[in-house]
Amino acid sequence: MDKLDNFTRCLNVLKSADFAHADEDDIYRTGIIGQFNLTFELAWKALQAVLRAHGAEGAGTGSPREILQIGYKVGFVDDQAVWIAILKKRNISVHIYDEEQIDELLLMIRDSFIPAFEKLEKTLRAKLAAIGNEI
Repeated sequence: MDKLDNFTRCLNVLKSADFAHADEDDIYRTGIIGQFNLTFELAWKALQAVLRAHGAEGAGTGSPREILQIGYKVGFVDDQAVWIAILKKRNISVHIYDEEQIDELLLMIRDSFIPAFEKLEKTLRAKLAAIGNEI
């Protein structure tokens, strides 16, 4: 299966989340955060694969942070601040126990992170189409 298609499927699940329902159901809240984490993992790996297909220097290996920096440098990622926030929130999401911090994370996922994922997906599809490749 193709990395970009996996990312797209995972993103579609995240986009279908009922954030209002998450206010009432702790398991559902946990599920959204878990889906966010998975979506991020697939997003940076899809970005890495498309960067490789374009021959971007340094894209062969690297941490999520390094791949995001390369993506920003070559113009595949345009809002570095949002992507650094996504990375930081992913890194701490398994250690958030305070309800206010969980509420804040859910709002960020809904209002900032999903739109960033959508934009990345669209960009990656366009970049792949430009070189006629599939990952």
